[in-house]
Parts: sequence; C-alpha cells; structure tokens
Amino acid sequence: MSTIEHSATLHAPPERVFALLERVEDFVDYSDLIEAIEPLGDAHYRWHVRAVGMDWTFDVVITESVAPSVLAWESVDGVHNTGRYQLTRVPEGTQVALCVEYEIKNRFVEKAVRRAATPLVNRVSQQILDRVAARLHAGE
Repeated sequence: MSTIEHSATLHAPPERVFALLERVEDFVDYSDLIEAIEPLGDAHYRWHVRAVGMDWTFDVVITESVAPSVLAWESVDGVHNTGRYQLTRVPEGTQVALCVEYEIKNRFVEKAVRRAATPLVNRVSQQILDRVAARLHAGE
C-alpha cells in the first residue's frame, strides 16, 4: 500500500477546523479539482474529480468521525484508498495531518500513479487547508 502524508497548522481551535472539515459536501468549494460531491446517505458520498486530464468518480464512506480530532474515510469502489485527518491542538491553533493510503494491484501502474498522485494529493490538500483557513478567518 502506498502512503501520502501532508500536514499544516491552521490558526484556529480544533473545534472550528473540524466543523468545516466534517461538511464533506463543502469540499467542492475547497479545491478546483473537485467538480461535485453527491451525498448518498448514511455517510456515503460520490466524488467527481477532474485531475491529470481525466474525470474520476468514486464513492467513499466516512468510517470515523470523532469531533474535534479525527475524520476518516474509505473508498467503496474504484482504487482502494483510505484517508484520515488527525487534528491536534497546538499553541498556534490546530495541527492538521492528512494521511492517504491507496493500493493498486499492478506494480507498473502503481509506480506511474505514485509519481502523479503524490504531488497532486499534496496540491489538493494544501488548497483545501488554505481555503478552510480563509473561511475560518472570514468568521465561518
């Protein structure tokens, strides 16, 4: 399984950061690559993403939601992946750590995906956290 990790510090308490991250449908506003997120009920969502010149659709389920410290998910179709936001109170506000793990059975394809996925996930993660920070500073 391949792992991509990204972290940042947001200048707000974990409760405020978590309140924005748990609104999964709003992620469409946090990244230019996310075209739509459809709520399917029972903590299931269908994501529509446009990345590396391709359209990607995948369904995820929220597997853990513990305010204000953990939000985790797992794919239920497509490329198997899991993700987890871990929020930790620090003197500056909140340390947000993202860990995404994915598995592709074909080693050649996985190597190619890893080269594209790591910078892409880091870019999307940074964009999401920057826009969450902007909302926090705007008073949401």
